[in-house]
Amino acid sequence: MEMAFATQEDVFEVMEKVMYDTFIKFSNKKVAEYPFPRIKYRDAMLKYGSDKPDLRNPLIIQDVTEIFATIDFNAFKGKTVRCIVTPNVSDRTRKFFDDMVDFAVNEAGAKGLAWLKLVEENTFQGSIAKFIDEEHTKALIEKTGLNKGEAIFFVADKEDKVSNIAGEIRKELGKRLDLIKDDIFKFCWIIDFPMYEINDEGKIDFSHNPFSMPQGGMEALEKQNPLDILAYQYDIVCNGIELSSGAVRNHDPALMVKAFSIAGYTKEVIEEKFSALFNAFQYGAPPHAGIAPGVDRMIMLMTNEDNIRSVIAFPKNSKAQDLLMGAPGNATEEQLRDVHIKLDLKK
Repeated sequence: MEMAFATQEDVFEVMEKVMYDTFIKFSNKKVAEYPFPRIKYRDAMLKYGSDKPDLRNPLIIQDVTEIFATIDFNAFKGKTVRCIVTPNVSDRTRKFFDDMVDFAVNEAGAKGLAWLKLVEENTFQGSIAKFIDEEHTKALIEKTGLNKGEAIFFVADKEDKVSNIAGEIRKELGKRLDLIKDDIFKFCWIIDFPMYEINDEGKIDFSHNPFSMPQGGMEALEKQNPLDILAYQYDIVCNGIELSSGAVRNHDPALMVKAFSIAGYTKEVIEEKFSALFNAFQYGAPPHAGIAPGVDRMIMLMTNEDNIRSVIAFPKNSKAQDLLMGAPGNATEEQLRDVHIKLDLKK
């Protein structure tokens, strides 16, 4: 759908009713009422370790970097430290904790996984208990809201890695502790995506959709640090599955030129590579916003399938082959000539 003279909230208001009514009608599960939660991108990465959070999982990630900055524990020195508080694990054996460490290292990409269990008031038991003095024990309990019988899992790494690692551990803990209820659909909107990021080459680049409207318009593009500029971009997520990305579109040619210049594109490049859109906007366009949820993903959720291939008529395998249709096939010499491709293959 595309809406003229629409704000982000206008899109949400229409789409929430459509999604709610569709899932209520075509599935036998409960659907959480709208309005759906709005979660800022940076908050999502901190609290859930993902921009596609499964809100059925009640576990929340917290940052405890400041507390560990004054603890004499070398493995966490100079790193960002995140933690996850679990519900009562008094009945869990040491194997449960060891298995989570194995998962963190072998599947989540962590260098290790520390843990503490509160066995008595202000008394920790666990892999790093000997490093935590009374002062820091109280600080951790106060910060995390830990209760007797509950445990904390810690992961430490560079800031750009630690969120994803903590997110994978959060998901696994939710499964192993049987915290995720499978009888409900929980939607949310992820909003306030950063407009720009630093790419692998160390240069400023677009982080999401380059044709989105920057929040603050031209003033933000001219005066703000590019890495602080947010965009009117949004994703709708259900049970940890991204159903669609959408945005308020950048319909202003002058804004488009300025936005692209920050990422290193000249006006000439825009006119050459994006000529259709750029030329169309010279004739004027109303402010507009839109979104297009993936029907296949919706059906996958409503039919309780784990793999989208199960609900696609002609799914491709991991090698991008359609085995039923025998595609792709070999191209003839004539077809290759038509598109100026020459194959230089050894017989």
